[in-house]
Amino acid sequence: MSTPEQLTVVLVGPMGAGKTSVGRQVAKRLGVGFIDTDKRIAAEHGPIPDLFEKYGESHFRALEQSAVEAALRQGGVISLGGGAVSSSATRELLRQHPVVFLAVTQDAVADRIRTGGRPLLAGDDDPLERWNQIYEQRRAWYEEVADAIFDTSRRPMQRIADEIAAWRREQA
Repeated sequence: MSTPEQLTVVLVGPMGAGKTSVGRQVAKRLGVGFIDTDKRIAAEHGPIPDLFEKYGESHFRALEQSAVEAALRQGGVISLGGGAVSSSATRELLRQHPVVFLAVTQDAVADRIRTGGRPLLAGDDDPLERWNQIYEQRRAWYEEVADAIFDTSRRPMQRIADEIAAWRREQA
């Protein structure tokens, strides 16, 4: 469990919801460190698309669960990859920490997901349609672990970060 001094908060949500950009800003406002579990995995094991291609999604999810456990021990603002909540063990870990679900609409995310590096959106299918399918598959898990929901669709990220930081301080 996080302590008031730590002000740990975990951000979950779909690809393109703004977990990394909002997370960095929330960490600054709270005066704590920021951890992006996807970036940690890539730093330790190589690019995520390569991990998916070489070893498959289940291998990646095992690495992800370990990264989430380590980040939760460290504390601060923690941004999880979009699929981290697909693991029941990870969802159980999150029950002990304040979790914010960053929701976003399909229309708002369209421009955000055009950049590469998202292996689940690769292929011949329409990336936006694939994103929507993945989001709908995971939405109940995001809601299950969330203590609060903030929509990032059409609001300035700075304002969202302010609101999350204020919410987290109230939880302390």
